[in-house]
Amino acid sequence: MTLRRAIVVSAWLGAALVPLAVSADPTDDDPDAATLDPDYAAGKKAIEAKDWRAAVKALSAAALRDTRNADIQNYLGYAHRHLGEMTRAFAHYERALQLNPRHRGAHEYAGEAALLAGDLPRAQRHLAALKSICVLPCEEYGDLKAAIDAYGLGKAR
Repeated sequence: MTLRRAIVVSAWLGAALVPLAVSADPTDDDPDAATLDPDYAAGKKAIEAKDWRAAVKALSAAALRDTRNADIQNYLGYAHRHLGEMTRAFAHYERALQLNPRHRGAHEYAGEAALLAGDLPRAQRHLAALKSICVLPCEEYGDLKAAIDAYGLGKAR
């Protein structure tokens, strides 16, 4: 159950606005967000279509309404990264991690962006964060590790 849904349910039941036990995977999208916000849904579709400018436009509109959504910030970082706008990408990844320091997707994408910017130590810090977050092997750790390994091979040539 998402925090938003827990608050709505609590309010509807007349209970205190205390969220019910919420334990969501920090990389999972809020399943209600895309349903509740058409701009968020449009942004995700634009990302799937690799229409980075449309993604930034839609997700930016969604971010104005939902200022505490780490997923939106992570997607904005991803779209800006694909546009080559690294300063903006890093700003959105940092905001996502401020909102949710355990957001595996933001750590992976920020690490990959760091490699694109030639900042191996920064990528390694994100990998170390993922290692501590992922108690069990996780895809984000494996993907970033593979990217760092490939980066190292490329530098060795």
